[in-house]
Amino acid sequence: MNDAVGAGEREFDFRPADFERIRGLLHQNIGISLSAVKTELVYSRVSRRLRVTGHANFASYLEALAVGSAEWEQFVNALTTNLTSFFREPHHFVRLAQLLPSLPRPVTIWCTASSTGEEPYSLAITAAEAFDSLSPPVRILASDVDTNVLGTARAGVYELEAAQAMGRQRLERFFLRGKGRQQGRVRVRSELQRLVEFRQINLLDPDWQIKAPLAAIFCRNVMIYFDRDTQHRLLSRFVPLLHPEGRLFLGHSETIRAGSLPFDNEGQTIFALARAAGRAA
Repeated sequence: MNDAVGAGEREFDFRPADFERIRGLLHQNIGISLSAVKTELVYSRVSRRLRVTGHANFASYLEALAVGSAEWEQFVNALTTNLTSFFREPHHFVRLAQLLPSLPRPVTIWCTASSTGEEPYSLAITAAEAFDSLSPPVRILASDVDTNVLGTARAGVYELEAAQAMGRQRLERFFLRGKGRQQGRVRVRSELQRLVEFRQINLLDPDWQIKAPLAAIFCRNVMIYFDRDTQHRLLSRFVPLLHPEGRLFLGHSETIRAGSLPFDNEGQTIFALARAAGRAA
């Protein structure tokens, strides 16, 4: 029996050993844990890189793939999922707006998975509204491991239909409508863009080069891609970065096990530092 996965139906030879090697590379270098059900997704996305690079099969491609190379960057970009929207899980932004005026200034927020920019710009809009100013005392660090989406985020240009969901008032105040060839698109106002610094960060890197204290860390819908040990290590590293009155925001399907880390659950996947941890910070 041929051990290739769907060999008769595929353009490229893709064996279980190839999938396991890809799974190992992702887990070791960026922390993502792929389940076996992702086999078809992996084949579809990585086969595009084989066509671009001219490799005849996955084994040849993976043998030539060097961690840290330009092709490694494209490999990671191909396999990272970027699903986002403006003001996704809106209750988090409502809570952040309540907190911002009472925190020491300047306020720094870290968005750990910025994707194409909708989340960090939603944070910038929240800050502008909280301080009633297009130049609030707020700095937003927006990071992602995927360099392609960071390029889109820095440009700050979106389809009008995607931005309309946030409402006419916000759209008119914080965006400029495109004309001519840009008809049907909007661009984030330059004042808001200046509040956001986009940076490539691998959450498994030993040094993020991020200074405490942070008023908020948005790490939403990221933990679901990591195994439990990686989740625990990552959350532990957030603790000394947070201001004693800061908050950690996770995705709707993510949580912190009670007693495992010094966080108090405020509900709706919002976490405050436990009192003892806050005093130590």
